[in-house]
Amino acid sequence: MARVGVVLSGCGVKDGSEIHEAALTLFFLDRAGAEIICMAPSIDQVDVINHLTGKSMSEKRNVLVESARIARGNIKDMKGVKASDLDALIFPGGLGAASNLSNFAIKGADCTVIPEVERLIKEMHEAKKPIGFLCIAPVIAAKVIGGVQLTIGNDKNTAAAIAKMGGKHVVCNVDEIAVDEQNRIVSAPAYMLGPTISKVALGIEKLVAKVLELAEK
Repeated sequence: MARVGVVLSGCGVKDGSEIHEAALTLFFLDRAGAEIICMAPSIDQVDVINHLTGKSMSEKRNVLVESARIARGNIKDMKGVKASDLDALIFPGGLGAASNLSNFAIKGADCTVIPEVERLIKEMHEAKKPIGFLCIAPVIAAKVIGGVQLTIGNDKNTAAAIAKMGGKHVVCNVDEIAVDEQNRIVSAPAYMLGPTISKVALGIEKLVAKVLELAEK
């Protein structure tokens, strides 16, 4: 049974993990019989957004606490997870990947990635263990690993930022994935393209299957 980490960045597309992407990842992993290890960093969210109005709210929320909503409370603080605990790792998208796990949403190609995320990605990469990235999350791989082949769909500005960080962008449809066999990185556009949960599910299902296949090699 593969042990697969799922890195969450909050709860909600506008300030945390994209919930559909996270739930579909968990569903396809569970259906395949994988052991799922949800995790998130215990840090304050950069912003809290009212998902009804789209406006910022004057309150603070913790990324780990909010992510626990998606994981039904079964979640680990990321600082306690090592590559040796896992066979593979997957990052759902959502703005939290670009604002909480990194500051790509503000700084683009000049972004930084928070230490715990960078550490675990590097540990996994050095151990040649596969990592999946959904939606906007591939920008994190481009920053941390560099020279990796990725997709975020077809957004020209984000693709240009990935190239500036040393990544190689591949245009994909929502039901397609990009696979970098050498770096053992799999990515899918998901809600970078949408438009609906059933369409997004097609690419996520393929990504999960490929990550699990690579974990067995």
